[in-house]
Amino acid sequence: MWTNSVDKALRDRAEAVIPGGMYGHQSVRLLPDDYPQFFDRASGAYLWDADGNRYVDYMCGYGPNLFGYGHETIDAAYINQLKKGDTMTGPAGLMVELAEQMTAMVSHADWAMFCKNGTDATTMAMMVARNFTRKNTIVLAKGAYHGAAPWCTPVKNGTAPSDRANQVFYTYNDVASLEEAVRKAGDDLAAIFASPIKHDTFVDQEDPTTEYARRARELCDENGALLIVDDVRAGFRLARDSSWARVGVKPDLSSWGKAIANGHPISALLGAEKARNAAATIYATGSYWFSAAPMAASLETMRLIRETDYLERTQSLGQRLRSGLDEAANRHGFALRQTGPAEMPLIMFEDDPGYSKGYAWNDALMKRGVYFHPWHNMFICAAMTEADIDHTIEVADDAFKFVRDAGTLPRIEKLAILGLLTDGH
Repeated sequence: MWTNSVDKALRDRAEAVIPGGMYGHQSVRLLPDDYPQFFDRASGAYLWDADGNRYVDYMCGYGPNLFGYGHETIDAAYINQLKKGDTMTGPAGLMVELAEQMTAMVSHADWAMFCKNGTDATTMAMMVARNFTRKNTIVLAKGAYHGAAPWCTPVKNGTAPSDRANQVFYTYNDVASLEEAVRKAGDDLAAIFASPIKHDTFVDQEDPTTEYARRARELCDENGALLIVDDVRAGFRLARDSSWARVGVKPDLSSWGKAIANGHPISALLGAEKARNAAATIYATGSYWFSAAPMAASLETMRLIRETDYLERTQSLGQRLRSGLDEAANRHGFALRQTGPAEMPLIMFEDDPGYSKGYAWNDALMKRGVYFHPWHNMFICAAMTEADIDHTIEVADDAFKFVRDAGTLPRIEKLAILGLLTDGH
């Protein structure tokens, strides 16, 4: 039986010693009230909360879990290097090997730099572009997430207007909007930032159109600017290359994180030859950026990406889930909007302006052992099986019945603070 007494006690204690009880995307303030805030362990495709409840986890740590929690060979590589040396006075030779392997795998890349978080990598990309062009303005898609630094955080609290200076916004996949943003940037255009897909929260996902991606490339070339693809969230989940390889467009810079070491803390900036000197002459560093153990884990992750059918399996599992959920929803009189790549699903209800159906359904799923998210894209990991997918569909069917029989559902008042997440653009 599902319980949450331990989690509630931890939340009460956290309120006294952690501002707001939790911060950033790890806060569950905008999820159904009973969603667990604290977790105890994870293995493969499963997650156990502080109360011992087990879930098939479709958030995958918000993306890092690609091959399964606690993957044997990846973690062994990490532990073996940890025993030899991790954060030392300088990097291990593994850094060179990892740069060689990533540049060999990603077709646009001739060099690599390593850091810790996605925000590190996107911030370095911006710095490299400004150093390369000696210009300041960056063009970004409205609602796109590129990190939590003052220049890109989705919540303006604590930032100054100057932190957002030299930014012009466009609508993703809208070529005319992109062209207008570049026109506004004028002679000061340093870079166009693009997400690999439109994976904004609370709205349907979209693949990039070929017309939009190619025009972004052309506009950068015409203006001497750099094209940056922020692949932190989607990298190696959609392709064994940059995600925009799927539309035949090569960026000048790409930022990576999340899955590149299956959950161990490392991120990367990859770049084309023309931006090499600009990258070499910025100053960017961190106390733990050169730690060797995550690089060892990343090398083993790269091997599995090259040598296994993980990509094809996650795509197949995602399609199985998508079809099964549609059938289950239809049986109970609901219609779903399932958008984006099947291996990175976003699942929302049609005719649900107050999110009440989605919240009630996700809450019912959670209490039945399936961890879904009501407004953020999710992830399929290679540790999942067809049995996990079929079990999820069976649980979802029961959750649809629960929502159907509940009748009128209350509007989710906590979403009144959604403005905090959308006022940045």
